Amino acid sequence: MLADRYRHHCDPVEHARGLGVRIGRDCRLISCEFGSEPFLVTLGDHVSATSVSFVTHDGGIWVFRDRWPDADLIAPITVGNNVFIGSLATILPGVRIGDNVVIGAHAVVTRDLPSNCVAAGVPARPIKSLDEYREAVEPRKLPTKLLSSPAKRAYLLRHFAL
Repeated sequence: MLADRYRHHCDPVEHARGLGVRIGRDCRLISCEFGSEPFLVTLGDHVSATSVSFVTHDGGIWVFRDRWPDADLIAPITVGNNVFIGSLATILPGVRIGDNVVIGAHAVVTRDLPSNCVAAGVPARPIKSLDEYREAVEPRKLPTKLLSSPAKRAYLLRHFAL
């Protein structure tokens, strides 16, 4: 069990694969949960998710347990390529997320999302196209991703005149 916990923190993608999640190339997973049926979750290439819950079953059927003692509501989740899922989002059973999608933090995805959109809210809905998002953030982008931590700090302090 200790080795599994170590793998979960040190290589979360391999940990998820070990649970049965199908994962493409170049993915980044940080503190994600895959519930009781992780083998029903498929992530495409270049997917990033932080503290996201992938829920493949509807636990609300509990209220019918006396009437339907053997029933479950379970459906797979499929995430396309080049998708960013914001912190603490929840993806519910049966959802298909297209390619080139940004999902806002704390969103609850209850239905399919088309490709090339930004979605947010509870329930999550497309709020703009990916092109509109790119145009909105382009003036604010900073060239810091490849800098060392000290160089990034110096740049940001200078940039924001702090």
